[in-house]
Amino acid sequence: VQLVESGGGSVQAGGSLRLSCVVSSMRIAGTYMAWFRQAPGKEREGVATIVSRDGTKYADSVKGRFTISKDTAKKTLYLQMNSLKPEDTAMYYCAARLRSYDGSCWSMADFQSWGQGTQVTVSS
Repeated sequence: VQLVESGGGSVQAGGSLRLSCVVSSMRIAGTYMAWFRQAPGKEREGVATIVSRDGTKYADSVKGRFTISKDTAKKTLYLQMNSLKPEDTAMYYCAARLRSYDGSCWSMADFQSWGQGTQVTVSS
């Protein structure tokens, strides 16, 4: 399984970016997937997870600004980020759970496959 992120960049506060994560060698319908981020000097943290269109979860810090979605035909995970803030600056990683699940998934340990990351920088 390979996950490849793209779409990061540098934007001013209030701007928008859409991150993409293309998945190879695995179907993503019904698969738990997530976006995490890691800022310099900080631990990696969960941003959003999705298992189905109605099965999403967001960190409080991004609720109402970020939207996670996936296109199963294109095998691609997305993160639409609006109203970006300087504190959103981080390396963003997509992740996939390769095992069956019982209940919700949120921590890093819940996901077994990771992309290489894409940098998002928001200036004030």
